[in-house]
Amino acid sequence: MGSGWHEWPLVLFTVLGQCVVGAVIVMGLAWNAASNNSELQQKIVRSMFFIWVLMGVAFIASVMHLGSPLRAFNSLNRVGHSALSNEIASGSVFFAVGGFWWLITVLKKMPVAIGRVWLAATIVLGLVFVWAMTRVYQIDTVPTWHNGYTTLSFFMTVLLGGPLLGAMLLQSIGFRFQSIKLATLSVLALFVAIAVIVLQGGELAGIQSSVQQARALVPDYASLQVWRIALLALGLGCWICPLMRRTQPSTFGLFIGFVLVVIGECIGRGIFYGLHMTVGMAVAG
Repeated sequence: MGSGWHEWPLVLFTVLGQCVVGAVIVMGLAWNAASNNSELQQKIVRSMFFIWVLMGVAFIASVMHLGSPLRAFNSLNRVGHSALSNEIASGSVFFAVGGFWWLITVLKKMPVAIGRVWLAATIVLGLVFVWAMTRVYQIDTVPTWHNGYTTLSFFMTVLLGGPLLGAMLLQSIGFRFQSIKLATLSVLALFVAIAVIVLQGGELAGIQSSVQQARALVPDYASLQVWRIALLALGLGCWICPLMRRTQPSTFGLFIGFVLVVIGECIGRGIFYGLHMTVGMAVAG
């Protein structure tokens, strides 16, 4: 029992990976919107370097979870049959396709028409990657994971962290891209996340096996979720408050906001892993 932080490699892998997917979507839309300004497009592409660095950090964290990192490629042995293999494969393809698009584009070797199609494919692969993540945890013998809350929570991380990361990078190059709309989307995602917390918290009381109760897995569930919500609200506030004052948020302020959101989502993901339980002999509820 506990907060699930013993699974910190998976916490970082899933949270950072989902934030990266959201940021790639935002940056991709901004890149397409700047199609009449090749210099601005290059600035956008160069700033995306930090996104792929985060993706690299996420994959390094995932390797740390393996019993023997040198055997990491064995996780791809059952692509098409194993949800874990599908997750690693889809993430690797997303990383490779997006990384090559970035490299060729930053070197100014990418034809415009091909670049748009390639970028669109990268965005689709990113969403497939997040979907593959959710399938890993849809295990019918783990009732606390085998539900729609898992899928919804993973995609909400995309909408909470991704737009904020994208806004930070775009602000760093002086490009204002749909800031209010993106911030509104993230606020809506926060409301959905709160609804998931409330609904799932109520259902946990009715889930139990012959040996344990779900609500006993994370004794500090309520207080940890309060901290999570507070950090998410503060993080988004670093973005929203300046916009409400009709001023542009600073790059540093957006960075602080992104860090707060990542910490908040890491707490939430730690709770998720802490709720792992198997059916045992029977499940009630």
